[in-house]
Amino acid sequence: MDIPFTPAKHLVRLMRARKLSATEVMQAFIAQVERANPKVNAIVTFLPEQALKEARALDRKKGPKPPLAGLPIAYKDLVNTRGIRTTLGSLVYEDNVPMEDALLVERLKAAGAITLGKTNTPEFGAGSNTFNKVFGATRNPYDLSRTAGGSSGGAAAAVASGMLPFADGSDLAASLRNPGNYCNVVGFRPTPGRVPTYPAVNAWDTQPVLGPIAHTVEDAAFLLSAMAGPDRRAPVSISEPGSLFARPLKRSFKKVRIAWTRDFGGLPVEPDVTTTLEKQRAVFKSLGCVVEEACPDFSGATEAFETLRAVSFAMRYAPLLETHRAELKDTVIWNIEQGLALDGAKIARAERLRTEVYQRLRAFLEKYEFLLGPVNQLPPFPVDTEYPTEIAGVKLFNYLDWMKSCYYITLASHPAISVPAGFTPGGLPVGLQIVGRYRDDVGVLQLAHAFEAETRVWQRRPPLAG
Repeated sequence: MDIPFTPAKHLVRLMRARKLSATEVMQAFIAQVERANPKVNAIVTFLPEQALKEARALDRKKGPKPPLAGLPIAYKDLVNTRGIRTTLGSLVYEDNVPMEDALLVERLKAAGAITLGKTNTPEFGAGSNTFNKVFGATRNPYDLSRTAGGSSGGAAAAVASGMLPFADGSDLAASLRNPGNYCNVVGFRPTPGRVPTYPAVNAWDTQPVLGPIAHTVEDAAFLLSAMAGPDRRAPVSISEPGSLFARPLKRSFKKVRIAWTRDFGGLPVEPDVTTTLEKQRAVFKSLGCVVEEACPDFSGATEAFETLRAVSFAMRYAPLLETHRAELKDTVIWNIEQGLALDGAKIARAERLRTEVYQRLRAFLEKYEFLLGPVNQLPPFPVDTEYPTEIAGVKLFNYLDWMKSCYYITLASHPAISVPAGFTPGGLPVGLQIVGRYRDDVGVLQLAHAFEAETRVWQRRPPLAG
């Protein structure tokens, strides 16, 4: 049995039926990490002995198994793990060992997940190319010369390579969807508040979210069922329980109206991305959907997002400019300084623009139930290129410009998923972004699941999978 590429839900069923032990499952994933990780550098802190000890203890335990039943997980290196090195991808925190677990870790431990390590991330999660001065770069499993995306690039590359059954990630600009797209796995950005965050510098911030990465939509929903649900430490958390996502995803989409956009209203997009996605448009018609060319108005989104992101960076990291400036990468310094230079009028204008973008997208999705378009505007680029400076001949101006197809949706707080949709002629993955109505996370998962069942693109493994 090929355990590392067996869907997580099926592994759980086998362990509950005692046809597989947690120890056997853990041994298989550890062997895959040892085989694949030296090539991709996705898992940066590796704890095989600790994980095996916990798996053996779970096998000895009598009675019902917890929901995740001994499956391994490696947390993104931005997430606090008690007693386990957590660097944030920064030299400043190179030796940081937290004294307590983040809320996410508390939940997944309680659900039976066993910690196998930490996954790589860019410095402070800034940028959608996963590299840092502590651990180096994470490479794309489908082409080791290319980026795995980011900032959850380590998580996506680990799942794609069969080193993990699923993984947690976070998304501010594009950080769940981008690496999902680039690594041919599912990356789901839920509605803000769906997965509560604690600790957080700003507990009311609704731009960054936590979410799942997995081989399949069903496994992403499975992990989300353990991640989601309210917590009083997170004041914006949604009251619905995580069990909402444990239900079957099958649904009829007959006569459901869908908007299809090639470019989110005029963004530059590389031809290979457009061509690959256009081939899949007919799938939605075969599902019974009514598919129309349409796109909401995203004017003002760039100004609002860049302003509010800069405020966030100033809030989190401004003190480091005085004490650790030499250890920070240039883009982080730029983003902090952008925030410190803002005045009240600019911040107020950004909040107003964000509200306008939200209301336009909300109204648009009253007519259409879903908006479909590219995740990224270009295929995976060379890993030693910090960020793209041009797309389809159009010059870009900063390290965020190439992520607009994702961060437009971030700004509007709607749920969105990247689901595998095909490959370029050069063999690079391309994902489809499905955006749903505000808080209709289930609907997004259902449509992605229906598309995935028809296309099965996720089943194409990377060459190094073994």
